[in-house]
This record gives sequence, C-alpha cells and structure tokens, in this order.
Amino acid sequence: MPPFEPKSFGPLVAELLQVERLPELGPGRPNKAAKSLLQSMSVERLFPGGIRDRNMALACLAGLWLHHDFLHESHEISQEIHTPTGSFWHGIMHRREPDYGNAKYWFRRVGQHPVYLPLYEAVSTMSEAIPDGLNRAKWDPCVFVDLVERATGSGDDVENACRRIQLLEWQLLFAWCWEQAKK
Repeated sequence: MPPFEPKSFGPLVAELLQVERLPELGPGRPNKAAKSLLQSMSVERLFPGGIRDRNMALACLAGLWLHHDFLHESHEISQEIHTPTGSFWHGIMHRREPDYGNAKYWFRRVGQHPVYLPLYEAVSTMSEAIPDGLNRAKWDPCVFVDLVERATGSGDDVENACRRIQLLEWQLLFAWCWEQAKK
C-alpha cells in the first residue's frame, strides 16, 4: 500500500490534512481551526479539474468533515449519498458517535466494498498486535465496531491499535473516493 500523501489530493486537501490527526474512537472535539475552510468547500472547489462521480466527490467532503470531528456536518452529507460508499461513511460516523447498533446497520448496507481488501491487508501487516476478533480471512466492519465499543476509553494497546486502524480506514476510503470522483 503506498503511503497516504495529502499533497496528492490538491492544495485544499493538503491544507486540511497538513497535520496528521489520529482520530478518537468516539466523537472527538471538532477542530475549529479547520471549520472556515471546510465551510468554504464545495465539490466544484475540491475538484477544479472536473467531477466524474458527484456522489464520490460528496463522499470526500463527508470524509473531510469527519476527519476534523464535525460528525453532524459529515452526517448531513453522507446520509444523502445513497450508495454503498455513502453507507460506509455513514457507518464510520455512527461508530464514532457512538451509536454502535446504527453503525452496524449502515455497514451491513455497504456489502463488499473495494476498500475492504486493502484495509484488511494493511491491518494484517500492522506492527501492533492485531486485536482479537480481527484475525479473520477478510475485513468485517461489524467485528471492528464491536472491538471499538470494547476498547473505547480503555487507554490500552487495543484502543491505540483501533485508532490506528480507524485512520487507515479513513485514508483508504478517502483515497478511493477521490480516485472515483475526479475526472
């Protein structure tokens, strides 16, 4: 898996992602320093070279809001994307809310997503011990929801591993959406 490089997504995204944030498993605290730039975003501004898939461009916006812990704003966008990818972002947001049952509902609506295989492969090669339950033959987002529920607030190695997995999940999904969205 190539490293996640914010500059490869253009100057606006690079500015929003200039500081790597290890996301909280819960809602976190909205990054007020990023709010004005996020509010100024539109899919047209995000993709000045043109948009091939508007839903994927909207998914990128939902992801950027989520990355900066603006769960409500992310939710407003993702709930209007009626695709497996929209359900994926919707599920992540509810997992972080935390509304674990609702997160599982949205993850079940995803089905098999193209990001699951690279996510599984990335998690399998993590230097941290893979938390119990994730040692499966494929990625299961509902198992990850259960693990996050148990680990949140524990302050232990499992919580830290879940946060790193959540960051990988965000990076892979964002990069995939970006590639689908741009012309």
